[in-house]
Amino acid sequence: MLCRRRHNTWDITKLAGPIKGKYFDCYMMVDIYSRFIVGAHVHTTEAGTLAVEMMKEIFGIHGVPDVVHADRGTSMTSKTVAALLSDLEVTRSHSRPRVSNDNPYSEALFKTLKYGPEFPARFASVHDASTFISGFVDWYNHHHQHSGIGFHTPANVHFGHATNIAKERSATLAAARARNPERFTTNTDPKILALPDEAWINRPMETTTTEAA
Repeated sequence: MLCRRRHNTWDITKLAGPIKGKYFDCYMMVDIYSRFIVGAHVHTTEAGTLAVEMMKEIFGIHGVPDVVHADRGTSMTSKTVAALLSDLEVTRSHSRPRVSNDNPYSEALFKTLKYGPEFPARFASVHDASTFISGFVDWYNHHHQHSGIGFHTPANVHFGHATNIAKERSATLAAARARNPERFTTNTDPKILALPDEAWINRPMETTTTEAA
């Protein structure tokens, strides 16, 4: 049986506070295959110890991933984060030095967050920022139909519901073709509705392992 490795990526983005020069730090980790946000914390500062706190919470809920990717920021390369991942035998992956697009999943996620129509110019407090991020995470995971995963929600992919949903979609399309064949040019589902086979950042030379079913 082919086993998909669990590969998470994380990053920190700045959220503007109540006055110029005041920012809050949003720590966010996502499963790159399902695009499911497995955890998000908002703090008044950036620190490796706070990242470790978030990771311990995430790993306790969702299990320990095989790989964790991050850029080369101070918190991402901190000894506290490195020690935790080493103790848990998690493979660490980092973006190349001075390369801004080696963490595309986190960057795309933050763009979706900040370009949304409800994203405020400033947050009055860290509590307000945390409340907003919690609402965003709920919407993104459970309601956002993501184009990168066949217009499924991240939650449906993450928790294994997408396959049955895809079958239902196929049945609906087949019924529509049978009723109005002149409206369709093919007998197959559009590729954009298919789930990706796998997802990687810094893909190693050999990524497939075979295990007994």
